[in-house]
Parts: sequence; structure tokens; C-alpha cells
Amino acid sequence: MTDVGFYILAGQQQQDQWQFACRLTEKASRQGNQVLIQLDSEQQAKAFSELLWCYRDDAFVPHALLNDPQAPANCQVSIGWQADAGHQHDVLINLSHQLPDFFSRFHRLVEVVVQQDDVLNYTRKHYKYLQDRGYPITHTDMRMR
Repeated sequence: MTDVGFYILAGQQQQDQWQFACRLTEKASRQGNQVLIQLDSEQQAKAFSELLWCYRDDAFVPHALLNDPQAPANCQVSIGWQADAGHQHDVLINLSHQLPDFFSRFHRLVEVVVQQDDVLNYTRKHYKYLQDRGYPITHTDMRMR
């Protein structure tokens, strides 16, 4: 069964959510995990890809858009928006308004929550859906750190 983690941030902007997701992606990939970051659109996926290249001067997280024909076959980090998760089966970092149908194919699902009404609304729905189905859920309140 997929383990689920919610990270609650003090920030209120999408940029706060995405910066934190970059840190999580870097950590998960360093641990040898196959990571998929799910967004709502190709435009968002490309913007997140740009951020992942430069979010920290000393960071290097090789990645590609999911199903990019030029991506290396062993690409450890993919960024997607499609309804198909491709080959990823370790960690799904969901930054999408929707809970992807394929989330249960992953060992771990991560949701990053910022203090923005829209994000609070959809992540609460995701939480309730997962809780009602008995998924093991942890939450880490980063506002206290």
C-alpha cells in the first residue's frame, strides 16, 4: 500500500510549494528513488523543470519531462502532467490539483501544502479521499521549524 506524506508549509505562494518540492526531489533522488513530479499542465511542467535546474546554486538534479523522446532511458527524475505515469514506481510528488489515478503504483505519495485557499481546498480533498480508503498518512508541520 502506498505511504502518504503531507508537508504543511507556512508559505502562501506556489513558489514556496515548488521550492520545497525541489528540495524533496533532490533528497529522494540522492536516496536512489525514481521520482515523478506531477503538475497540472505541460506549461507548469516546463516551468518546474526550469526551477529544478537552478533552484539552488550548488544543486544538480538531472531530470526530464515524462515521455520526452530525448530523455535518457535511466532518467531518475521525471516531470509529468499526463494521465500515464510511465515507468516511475518509487516516489510521486503531487503538485497537481487532481490526485492522479495512478498514485497507488508508487511506494510513496507526497503532497506539499501551502497556506493558499485553492491549495488548502484540494489537498484537504486528497487527504479525505486517502484517509477514507485507509492509506497510511503522515503529516509534517514545517511551520514549526
